[in-house]
Amino acid sequence: MVRANGAVSLRELARVVQTSEVTVRRDVRALEAEGLLDRRHGGAVLPGGFTRESGFPQKSHLASAEKTAIADLAAGLVGEGEAVVVGAGTTTQELARRLARVPGLTVVTNSLLVAQALAHANRVEVVMTGGTLRGSNYALVGSGAEQSLQGLRVSRAFLSGTGLTAERGLSTSNMLSASVDRALVQAAAEVVILADHTKLGSDTMFQTVPTDLITRLVTDEPPPHEERAAAELQALADQGVQISTTGAHQPPAETPPPPAATGGRGNGVRREMPLPGQRRTVHGAPPPGGPQLRGGPGLLGEQQAGERGRVADLRRR
Repeated sequence: MVRANGAVSLRELARVVQTSEVTVRRDVRALEAEGLLDRRHGGAVLPGGFTRESGFPQKSHLASAEKTAIADLAAGLVGEGEAVVVGAGTTTQELARRLARVPGLTVVTNSLLVAQALAHANRVEVVMTGGTLRGSNYALVGSGAEQSLQGLRVSRAFLSGTGLTAERGLSTSNMLSASVDRALVQAAAEVVILADHTKLGSDTMFQTVPTDLITRLVTDEPPPHEERAAAELQALADQGVQISTTGAHQPPAETPPPPAATGGRGNGVRREMPLPGQRRTVHGAPPPGGPQLRGGPGLLGEQQAGERGRVADLRRR
């Protein structure tokens, strides 16, 4: 499957072979140890990750749930009327879809996919760089893109990449993409990196953003078995990078029961739990020592009897 498609996700592998992602992940590690493939982005690619880059169709299916959660969290960093730059990538494309709801926003980008996501947004201005189109990721690169960014100043830049380590920072496998990303960084007061946990600890050929220029990392919480990603996350925090995690890999919370009737309140998700020593009200019985609730058997029975009497009287008439 990797030879045919260039990349494959763990989720797809688990579906095809009808087993768990944990089992597939163990087998992929064994294949990586034999030099048959490289683990990348929640899946696997052909060997040679320092020079090889998966195309957009392959990237868009890898770690898609994590990218969506990261985009949701990152969108909360952008306020009304700001000016930001958004780089190329599948995660930044998800972010752009959410930025379409921010009024008065100005977005500078070299990504056709980001521009497309914002094309019909009301009160959002999109400024595109010049440059040469790179078809594998639908981004504008080259000297034209870099020159169009000179003299630009925005509040923050949102970038993604192929790998992220505490030692080298953000990196990518394409020289032209790395050069444009560096120009985007120079235009921003703050740099926010969007990277799912599978990129943590991965190092590729061309450095994009050194660690000391990264203001914040928005990522998902690494699963318990990803020790390398967790260690890299801690190392980045130790170097002063602000870490925002989505907690996408935490065990799902227990589904709350329907809210109790509280006089019109109860639209939230807070769970009503009895206090120590508190007795639950038995259905059909009034609370001890308290007034009878509307709709209880006494009052409700009287209302229903009166209603039946009025209906019978109307029929007689």
